[in-house]
Parts: sequence; structure tokens; C-alpha cells
Amino acid sequence: MAEIKGITKQRAIEIGEEFNEKWEVWQIVSFLEGFGIGANNAKKVYDALGKDAIAKIEENPYILVDVAYGVDFHKIDKIALQIGISQNSDDRIKSGIKYALLVSSYNGNTCVCQENLIQYVQQVLEVSTQAIENNLIALNMAEEIIIEKRGKEDWVYLYPFFKAEKNICDRLELLESCENVKYIKNFEKEIKAQEKKIGIELSQKQFEAIAQVNDNNISIITGGPGTGKTTIIKCLIEIFKSHKKKIVLCAPTGRAAKRMSETTGEEAKTIHRLLEIGKIEDDKLGNIDNDISPIDTDILVIDEMSMVDIFLMNDLVRAVYLGTKLVFVGDVNQLPSVGPGSILKDLIESETFATVTLNKIFRQAAKSKIIVNSHDVNKGISFVGKKDYSQEETQDDFFYINESIQDKMLEQVISLSNGRLKHYGDYNFFENIQILTPTKKGKLGTKELNRNLQNVLNPKTDQRQSKTYGDIEFRQGDRVMQIKNNYDMYWEKRKDKTDFESRLGSGVFNGELGIISNINHTDKNIEVEFDDGKTAWYAFSELDQLEHAYSITIHKAQRKRV
Repeated sequence: MAEIKGITKQRAIEIGEEFNEKWEVWQIVSFLEGFGIGANNAKKVYDALGKDAIAKIEENPYILVDVAYGVDFHKIDKIALQIGISQNSDDRIKSGIKYALLVSSYNGNTCVCQENLIQYVQQVLEVSTQAIENNLIALNMAEEIIIEKRGKEDWVYLYPFFKAEKNICDRLELLESCENVKYIKNFEKEIKAQEKKIGIELSQKQFEAIAQVNDNNISIITGGPGTGKTTIIKCLIEIFKSHKKKIVLCAPTGRAAKRMSETTGEEAKTIHRLLEIGKIEDDKLGNIDNDISPIDTDILVIDEMSMVDIFLMNDLVRAVYLGTKLVFVGDVNQLPSVGPGSILKDLIESETFATVTLNKIFRQAAKSKIIVNSHDVNKGISFVGKKDYSQEETQDDFFYINESIQDKMLEQVISLSNGRLKHYGDYNFFENIQILTPTKKGKLGTKELNRNLQNVLNPKTDQRQSKTYGDIEFRQGDRVMQIKNNYDMYWEKRKDKTDFESRLGSGVFNGELGIISNINHTDKNIEVEFDDGKTAWYAFSELDQLEHAYSITIHKAQRKRV
């Protein structure tokens, strides 16, 4: 190969090495198909186990649970037993314990009561309690799990979960105990001056919330929609900026950061962008030592704290310098984080940090039926059949359609999407409407809703290009969502169609929404124009990264991270 013009001996060696590696990976891909593990995980398995991956897996298939997150443990277990692994094998029982702890984390838990864990593992593996207890001890000694005694009960963590929680506790304790070096004298006068400047009258709770930020290194501001959290943030920005203090705003998701920027008039970043976190695999839990950039600021305000999980919180507190003020803002009644942990709720219930709970709905917010009803739901009050939402004239921004038959519900969703809302308020589906549902499965899950909505809103025609991938048919004009982080995906962005100087970049992230603008069968790619203006191209082999987004799950709706 080195004799080919333009290829040096060194480059020939590199090409050979690349070929050998890819050949080995493809061998692993073929081998792992029997375990129900797709090509996406094959490279991770190769990176973790090396050239002898197949031999290692044949010797102990349970190592796949550790190196390929999200695999089907039951399928691996079945194959392992078929090839002769003993039902009472220590490898099997240890893997079963770790699998049970991971399953619990999918529901947001960071640890499990040992008694409940043993019962679950016993049901899954059909082994003795003694065998499970022996392997719990072995895993604990190897620091793969941590067993923590609380009163009379023992609680079991996977090691990274325990370490993240401990890091957060230790760091917050240290940050709170530092000298309050950002304290501003005569702060109450400053607040009153801001009231006059902005032309508002703060409630007593709002006043207290702003004052506590000055008095404490760590403070929490919580409350439902329309209770004045944004006004508090605006006042904090103005007061601290007037004293030459640097204030940084951030939120866990892209949508939340964008909304924070719009309401405050100041730049807000996602926590990931702020920390300049590099590549993080979506399908790997337990990253507790990511490379992060320190946050150089006097006051750090984190909005939508209910969506922050323990691993993101661990990264955040590690990046904060001693002496920095932390202000946590959020609503504990919102959806919890997608990952494990309930950071905001736990911080409030600990009663360790200064907290103000806002409970007054302000007049303008009280005109919104959405806001009034959300507060009523939290109080256990049904909005069904209620007519008087407020003493003030209310907006027509909330409607409840009472249907109990699934076919009728589906008809209503399709009818609203395909003309009724367009006629009512000139709402265009592809610009103004998003269907949310709690689940992927069933007649009203995302899969069936997407299929039905696609056929109504973007039907198959001779003029529309299409591409079938698996059981999904992508069509030009489809609304789609990126479902995993791809840091290497190339994109271009222009201000408008007359702008010929493109901004170039890379990175398309989980939760980003766009429209398929072109399907090119010659180049074998799909072009997607995303909502933020960038355009990316997906090879046909990369379409596992896209899903239809006429309907998305509620958790996906909160997941727009970066």
C-alpha cells in the first residue's frame, strides 16, 4: 500500500491498524446480535474488553451488564445458563444484584433497602438468600457497591451513586460554611430601590427570598408557576451587577436556559455548556469524574433545579469556587429529573439551607387557566367542571376534553392537530403544537400517535421523498427528534436563505427537534433543519438517532439539554 502515490509508509500502517480494529469490531457486532445488543454498543464493548472481547464474554457473559448499559439482563442470563454457567455462580449473582440496582435507578432511586433488594434478586435469579448476602458482602468489599446503615435498615448503592451523593453533601457543606465574602451592606435598601426602579411592589416572600441570597452562601427559592420567581432573579441581577458582582445564569435543559434568557434579558446557558463538559455517553450511568471547567462568578443562579440529577449536580458543585453564592430556583412539583436523584426536594427537606417557598399567584399569572389549574392540581382540587378560574378575566389557554374511550381520545388528538386549533387560533401544527403523552406503548403512546399523525399531517405522496428504516418510514416534511447525543454530527447554520456565509459546527443533542427538509437517495442521506436554525445530514445508516416527533413522551419534552 505504501507504494501507492500519496500514501506514506506511516499512513499505510495507520490504515492497516484502522482496518484491523474495524474488522474486530464487526466481528463483535455479529457475535453480540445473539445477546440482543446492537451495533451502537459494540464499539463500547470492544473499547472496554479489547481484542479478546469475545473470549471474555464466552467465559462470563455477565460482564456485558457492566460494559453495555441498558442491555437485556434476562436475555444474557438465559444464554449464560444455556452455555453452562451455574445457576449459583457468583458472577451471575453479582451481576443480578447490580442489574437490580440499575433497574431501581431507572425510577429515580439512588439506593435500595437491602431487604427489598434481596427479595427482588431472589425472584429474578431463583437462588438462596444466603448466596445473595454472601455476594453483597463481596461486592461491598470490592467497592462495587456501598452498604450504608441507617438506623435498623441497611441501604445499598452502586458505588458511583454513593460517591456522587457524598461528593454533593461534602461540597455543599463546605460552600455554606465559608465566609460570606459577597455580602452587600444595607441590602434591604437596595431591594426597595429596585422596586422603585422596576416599578413593582414585591410580596413579603419575594423580599425575603432576595434578602436571603445576600445573607447566605447557599439559598433556595421554590414555588409554582406564576409565583414571582423570575421577578426575584431579575432583582438579584440588577442589585449584584450594580455592585460590580458577576452573576451567571444556568439551567439543566436547553429549553429552560432559553426561557431564562428571554425572561431576564441576560444570557443563560445549560449546565453542560457552562461546565464545558465533553462527550458524555447517554447510556452510561455513574460518571463522577468528568472533565469540567471551573465557574468564575460571584453568584450562580440555577433555574429548574427539579430536573437536575445527582451526576449533573456532582459536576456542578465540583466546578464552584469557595466563596461563590449558589441560588437554587425551582418547583418540586414539576417532573423529577430524568436521571437518578431528587436534588431540589432533598435539599429542601433537609432544612439545612435557607429556603423561601412562594405561594402567592400574582394577578397577571392568575389570568392564565394553565397556572391556576396547575396549583389546584397540586392542592388536590379537580379542575373538571370548574367554570370560575379567577375573579379576573381569564385567558382561553386551557381546555379539558373529557374522554374515557381510547379511540375517541385518538380522534380528538387528530382533529385538534389537523384543523381545529388552526381554525381556533391560527395554530400551525409544525410551528405551534406539540403532542405529549406519558408512554411509548399503546394506542395513545408515541409510536401509534406518530404513525397516525404522520399519515394525516404528512401523508405519503409521489412528490414526497421517503426512506424506510426498520419499521419506521421517514418522509420529507416529517417532524423528528434527535434521541441521543452525537457530539460529532456536522451542521451548518445560516441567518436566512440569502445568507451564503454559513456558520459551521458539530454536535446534535438528545431532545433537539427539527423537520426533514430533504431525502437524497443518491447521496444516501437525510437533511434535517432543526428548530434553532442549524441543518444536519444523516447517512441512512445513522437513522437510529432519529424518531418521529409529532408526539413525544413527557420526559422527552423536558430532556432538551444542551
